[in-house]
Amino acid sequence: MKDAFGTPQSLLVLGGTSEIGLAVARRLVVRRTRTVWLAGRPSPALDEAAAGLRDMGADVRTVAFDALDPESHEEGLGKVFAEGDIDMVLLAFGVLGDQARDEDEPLSAVRVAQTNYTGAVSSGLVCARALQSQGHGSLVVLSSVAGERARRSNFIYGSSKAGLDTFTQGLGDALHGTGVHVMVVRPGFVRSKMTAGLEEAPLSTTPDAVAAAVETGLRRRSETVWVPGRLRVVMSALRHVPRPLFRRLPI
Repeated sequence: MKDAFGTPQSLLVLGGTSEIGLAVARRLVVRRTRTVWLAGRPSPALDEAAAGLRDMGADVRTVAFDALDPESHEEGLGKVFAEGDIDMVLLAFGVLGDQARDEDEPLSAVRVAQTNYTGAVSSGLVCARALQSQGHGSLVVLSSVAGERARRSNFIYGSSKAGLDTFTQGLGDALHGTGVHVMVVRPGFVRSKMTAGLEEAPLSTTPDAVAAAVETGLRRRSETVWVPGRLRVVMSALRHVPRPLFRRLPI
């Protein structure tokens, strides 16, 4: 259960090597989270991530998880919940893809969609059902401002995040009143390994800043969190820009 400060005592990170996911985990471990599950493909990187959190004093376990193998989600994630209640699930996996390549190679585009959307729907529903059975817990899903409006530069990635965002909002409505808190997090451009080499966008942020926003959102029981917060106003305006003008914007 969460402590008096709203900090989850147990955490499951789907996407156990995610920079944002690990930033959130580190921040919560400092605040009193004691048990952390890192779900991801078995790899030295996953082992290293687990070791780092153990050095901070957390009880860390790993579990095999592949977003592209939804048939394994129920069994694999079920083992985690069978070990005890999970106070918070953080859905942090995803791929950016390569827009130019993905347009030329449809199967590459499908992989982006299957990872970011299909894999999230499957694992999200499995975890939501488990949290509901517990009668408590938070499901936090990393979406993106890229899903707010299609842009020429990243509409394949953006469309997958738009689907994820809509799914998560609907899931939150479905779970309202059950004791399960669902929160959508919409970061802007995050400076990380995934975006290395890309031109930095205005109002860019960092994994640590996203982690701080997640912690605040948990404490406030927010349903939607923008990172940075000013993006909410910016994206609200961009959604209403006429399409012919929107095409000319350098975004």
